[in-house]
Amino acid sequence: MAGRDQEGKSVAAVLFDVDGTLVDSNDLHAEAWRRAFADFGIDLPFDTVRGQIGKGGDNLIPSLAPDLSETRRRELEAYRSNLFKRDYLPQVAPFPCIRALFERLDADDIRIVLASSSAAEEVDHHLGLIGAADLVTATTSRDDVESSKPCPDIFEAAMAKVAPLAADDLIVVGDTPWDAKAAARLGLRTIGFRCGGFPEVELVEAGACALYDDARHLLADYERSVFAGRG
Repeated sequence: MAGRDQEGKSVAAVLFDVDGTLVDSNDLHAEAWRRAFADFGIDLPFDTVRGQIGKGGDNLIPSLAPDLSETRRRELEAYRSNLFKRDYLPQVAPFPCIRALFERLDADDIRIVLASSSAAEEVDHHLGLIGAADLVTATTSRDDVESSKPCPDIFEAAMAKVAPLAADDLIVVGDTPWDAKAAARLGLRTIGFRCGGFPEVELVEAGACALYDDARHLLADYERSVFAGRG
């Protein structure tokens, strides 16, 4: 049976971000973006780029290079995508206990949807890494929406996969402030994972209602979490 939180709200489905939440890829994405910007004549410190990870290229590029033309933006995004797939995707590794957490959620009849701003082929690759395709109800990617996080489109598309559940029946798990901000625009609660490398204060200020180090931490604390009705 789906869990209920301390206010009696049901948790019938979880919308999981992927990069930085389920797989250790945020630094790799940041370095790929830094290199791509540099190859386009825009030198940016790694930390500056790193703070924008979690956004898709449609929102990340204007944040870091607002004067770039639309044509150059598209060229840069395509270049970065190919660079990441070639040089960095093979280095991505899953965080521990992802499948074990998914098994626990599944045992409680809580559906699992992956909601990522990455390309569908990257989401599929990561799903293979965590070895839990049989436990996932549905996936979404940037191919399903017009705008990436912090716009709410990704989570809106994910919600459609488990319709007719209401916002109170759902919870988001993500690692960036952009996840929490996107979720809040739809009235969704967010659990923040620290494993993505963002400061705890940023996650809380963006709206995270609970914080855990990673999936292993949430699994260990499951009986005191929202999924067991005590979080």
